[in-house]
Amino acid sequence: MDYVLVTLQACVVIGAIVMGVRTGGLGLGLWGVVGTVVLVFVFQLPPGSIPVDAFFIIIAVITASSAMQAAGGIDYLVAIASKIIQANPKRLTYVAPLVAFVFTVLSGTSNIFFALIPVIYETAYRNGQRPERALASSTVTSGLGITASPVSAAMAAYLVLMDGTGYGLPQILLITIPAAIVACIVTSIVQQRVGKDLLDDPVFLKRVEQGTVEVPEALKARYAAKVAGGSGSTTATAVKTGGPDAPAEASTPSKPVRIEHPVPPGGAISAYIFVAGTLLIVALGLFPSLRPAFPDEEGNLEPIGMSTVIEMVMFTVALVIILVRKVKPSAVVEQPLLKAGFVAAVALFGIAWMADTFISANEATIIEPLGAMIEANPLLLAVALFVVCGLTTSQSATTNTMIPIALAAGLAPGIITAMWPSLIGVWLFPANGSQIAAVETDLTGSTKLTQVPVWHSFTIPMLVSWVAVVGAGLLLQLVVPA
Repeated sequence: MDYVLVTLQACVVIGAIVMGVRTGGLGLGLWGVVGTVVLVFVFQLPPGSIPVDAFFIIIAVITASSAMQAAGGIDYLVAIASKIIQANPKRLTYVAPLVAFVFTVLSGTSNIFFALIPVIYETAYRNGQRPERALASSTVTSGLGITASPVSAAMAAYLVLMDGTGYGLPQILLITIPAAIVACIVTSIVQQRVGKDLLDDPVFLKRVEQGTVEVPEALKARYAAKVAGGSGSTTATAVKTGGPDAPAEASTPSKPVRIEHPVPPGGAISAYIFVAGTLLIVALGLFPSLRPAFPDEEGNLEPIGMSTVIEMVMFTVALVIILVRKVKPSAVVEQPLLKAGFVAAVALFGIAWMADTFISANEATIIEPLGAMIEANPLLLAVALFVVCGLTTSQSATTNTMIPIALAAGLAPGIITAMWPSLIGVWLFPANGSQIAAVETDLTGSTKLTQVPVWHSFTIPMLVSWVAVVGAGLLLQLVVPA
């Protein structure tokens, strides 16, 4: 009978997540709360712990991020990233993923990547490169930044769950940051060999003939020679390239025009303030002696927790930006980042509450056996994180659902942390804005989706990143002290 009840309760949890994903936006969190209501009132389960700390960490971070956005700080960061990307066109597939990762780490959100998509595409296209290589790899590696950022929503949830395990922010970052960098490099190496070059890509050549896209200046000479050699039609292509018999200067590559991102006055200062706050959080995590200490229940002095530190620092950063740059508080509230962050906070609140209600009430029936399986084969945790994140498309919700199971199984915090970046599975299905934006931006047709939901331009870099980041993390956790 117990197993029947647990199965029904599990159906409620899964059903709430599925309905939340279908509803989208706030729906994920609201359906999580409804699932909690059903578990409590119908199945008479005691309510789980409300994720107060994680919720307010997200609120604090997005408030600071939105203040920075209102002051032009996001524009400043995007402008820097754009310059770095455009300055290295020949190494684009290697540079763009690292830039996407670093700027996600600094900002705590992969939303910053949206502004880089057209820059990456234009840089690849103008230099005659296959845009899919840089676009797909950068999209994926921007997601790695979520588990390596001290101010991301997923990190907020993870820090709360890992409290008391001996693994704080310093230990987590010592694993996730180097492992992610390794994954970025490995992904770039593999991705550089994915797909045909543009002049050998039938999809691109067909679009050229249809007039959907022009041959970039960097490839016009080679394309004209290809046409003259009888490798393609000379009708539409002759117009695009000046014709196979056109003078040599007609096909001489011209210097690409740089894409400029205007930065509002004071944007740089607001970005510096935000980054300074992020670095302060890291410093306070690395050196607990810098934090005020107070007696615990046994009278021993204990420094205040990192959850409290993040909330204090980020709310203060928001106020400093508002005062220094004279930003109207009403303008902060209107920023897209604040809206997106609020949705993330509600989603975490609802899903985490429901998951804790279900898990706490069923430790003996299902969690202990499942924990034993994970303990016997720790790699199952990586698979579970990957798949659940792909289904929910929420890194923070997946963290709150799966990490407690790993902890209950007695898995070492270092191994859990090494597996945690498996949240890269968020790209499993093409259900994210970054994926759709990359496909729509790439007029060459190289970045694409298919009729098979799990097979698209992002599949290979996602799988390569997953294997690389977990493998590197497992090695790193061997040398990171608890």
